[in-house]
Amino acid sequence: MIGPNGVLDVEAVREILPHRYPLLLVDRILELEPGKRAVGLKNVTINEEFFNGHFPGQAIMPGVLVVEAMAQVGGVLMLSLPEHRHKLAYIGGIDKVRFRKPVVPGDTLITEVEVLRFRGSTGKVRVVGRVNGQVVAEAEMIFALVERRKNGNQAQESPENSTVDEGNNQ
Repeated sequence: MIGPNGVLDVEAVREILPHRYPLLLVDRILELEPGKRAVGLKNVTINEEFFNGHFPGQAIMPGVLVVEAMAQVGGVLMLSLPEHRHKLAYIGGIDKVRFRKPVVPGDTLITEVEVLRFRGSTGKVRVVGRVNGQVVAEAEMIFALVERRKNGNQAQESPENSTVDEGNNQ
């Protein structure tokens, strides 16, 4: 599943994440250090469904989907340890979100994710999205790892009950 240097193709990503078209927003994981960091890639094409209405004549990837693409790379990282492989990674919170530049058709969105804290079933990561080396978006995200139900992707517990020690960060 994990190739040289932690590279995962889209089929390997699909084995980890429950997302499917049109909401699978990771084409490849370029680097993976399980439990520490990951780098993922999304090729943004004019054929994406969301470009039909956002915006006609001036296509821009919706910011919420840029955040989702970055979160999916974070999800792969959070689920990269063998003991978490068959869980789901729910977003428990998103802080310090900043959009620096628009993402448009033809761009390759590269997302770097670094674990800030990971304790038990909850972790906090820093995500940075870049196009052509320039930061387009960044955030901190909290993930809660939950068990998958036997009938599919739904989890048995809710991330609202999980917390990460925030210390003095607010």
